This record gives sequence, C-alpha cells and structure tokens, in this order.
Amino acid sequence: MTPTQLRAFAATVRLGSVKAAAADLDVTEAAVSMHIAHLRKELGDRLFTRVASGLVFTPGGLRLASRAIEMLGLQDLTVREVSQAGSGRRLLRLASSSLFAEHAAPGLIDLFAGRADDLSVELSVHDAQRFAHLLVTRAVDAAIGPRPATLDETLSCTPFLNYQVIAVVGAAHPLAGRQASAAELQEQTWLLGPSAAGRTGLVPSVLRRLGIPERNQRIYQSHAAAVEDAKRGGGLALAVSFSVGKDLAAGDLRQVAGPHLPARGSWHLLALAGQEAASTAAELRRFVATPRATQAMLRGSGVTAGRFRPAVHVTLWT
Repeated sequence: MTPTQLRAFAATVRLGSVKAAAADLDVTEAAVSMHIAHLRKELGDRLFTRVASGLVFTPGGLRLASRAIEMLGLQDLTVREVSQAGSGRRLLRLASSSLFAEHAAPGLIDLFAGRADDLSVELSVHDAQRFAHLLVTRAVDAAIGPRPATLDETLSCTPFLNYQVIAVVGAAHPLAGRQASAAELQEQTWLLGPSAAGRTGLVPSVLRRLGIPERNQRIYQSHAAAVEDAKRGGGLALAVSFSVGKDLAAGDLRQVAGPHLPARGSWHLLALAGQEAASTAAELRRFVATPRATQAMLRGSGVTAGRFRPAVHVTLWT
C-alpha cells in the first residue's frame, strides 16, 4: 500500500468518480484505476462498485477512505517535521475563525512566537465546522474559534477568552445610543464582516435570533471595513466590544441596545487529545490562558481592512 495508491483512492472518494480524481491529480484515468486495483488485490475488498448514480462504497472502502486521509496527513506532517528539524526551526500551524483572526490573533501570535527564536506560526482562516477535520487529518496543529457543537474524545477543548459582540452605528444614526425594537433592527442595513457568511459562531447566531433578512445584510472583506462604513452612516455593524472601545469613547460610534444585544461568546483552543497533540500546540494551550496572552489579545491593534484576506490566504508571523 503506497501513498500514491492512497491518494488516488482518497481523491476518488472525495470527488465521486475515477475521471474526476484523475483530473484532480493530473494523471490518466488508467493510472487511477491501476492504483485502486492494487489496493483491491492487497486488501481483498472491492472497496466500491459503480452504479447508475455513481459509486457505492463497501464498509471496507469507507474505512479505508477515513484511514487514507489520516495516513496522508501524517505523511505530510512527517515531511514538514523532518524539513524543519534540518533547518533548526519549529512550525505551529494554527486554524482560526475569521473573528478571532482579525481581532485577537495578531497580538497573541506576536507574543507567542516572539518568545522563541526558532518558532514560526502559520495562521489560516476557516469555518469552525472544519476544525475537527483539519485536526484529525493533521492539516493544522491547533484551532481557535467557537466551541464545536459536538466534541469527541479525540480532541481537547480549552476555553480561554470571553468577549462581547455589540451593535454600533455612526453618531448621527437614528438608533444611536438608544434601545431598538426587534422590528426596527430587522429594517436596518447590517454591515458585517466575513464571519457572518458562516453557519457557526456568535455573529451568525445573533443574525438568526434577530431574524435579519438576507436582503438587509452586506458582508465586507473585513469586520474593520464594515465598522468604518458604519461610522460614515452606512448602517449598523456588529463589532467585538474591545476592538471599538476607542471609537465609542471618542463619539465616532454609538452603541445600539436591543433584543439579544449585546451577545456574549467565548473563544476556545482545540487540539488533538493526549500524546497526539503537537508539542507546539500543547505549548500554546498552556500559554493562551495566561494574563500576558490575554492582555496581548485585548490590546492588539488587529488587522486593517487592506491587510485582511479571505480564508484561502495564509499569513506567517515569525
């Protein structure tokens, strides 16, 4: 059983056909079929059969699909670790929700990575629903965001920071500084950051509880850009309270109270449990709840609208 064979089978499972797997791997269909035939012979299992609607996987095929992803992830991790050991550097791969990445990650990562000359931190932004998959497949070493709805014994979950999301408007807005009804809030133009596009997390939860129609939601490249438009009177924005403290004190923004507002949430650090966790992830888990880390997250300047990128962007802090 070789990595090439496992990669061909995993692509077939993921894409639902040998043809699509071949295109994804940039090889011929005959090559993918040959790799799968070798697996079938070695394991003594058909793995899948073709039907009119696509592929039907055997119980053994489904089990192999799960193991193949884990094995390929471990292979990639081993290659990176060997490379890092040769260069004398360590790497922490951190997945994050967009809300944490923009408002708290810069301060935390600057302080954490600055404690060691041989450590680099790679941050990527993902929907929190993908955290478990990313961790199990070793695509990342740790993840930070909302607590998952379900959590099994393979993952550890460490809460470390509570925060509030508040509604803010410009100083001249009709709702500035007063209590708004649910009907008034539903009629407003809501200026939102990228976290509103997800299905999990505090911001989507607030929007669902308030019943804000999609036609009244405008999503920006960053939460900072949405807040800046709110300052200019473009509508109502949801913001992490500690990130807009100065604007509220200066009078550039005014808070709006209403049903389900403000909303309270917490950020959690997820990693593989026990000995499966990467050493750098275990180190971050111990560090993230310290007073110094909390101060760095709350006092960090965050990321400007021009610096923020969508989930496919990867930023390195050293």
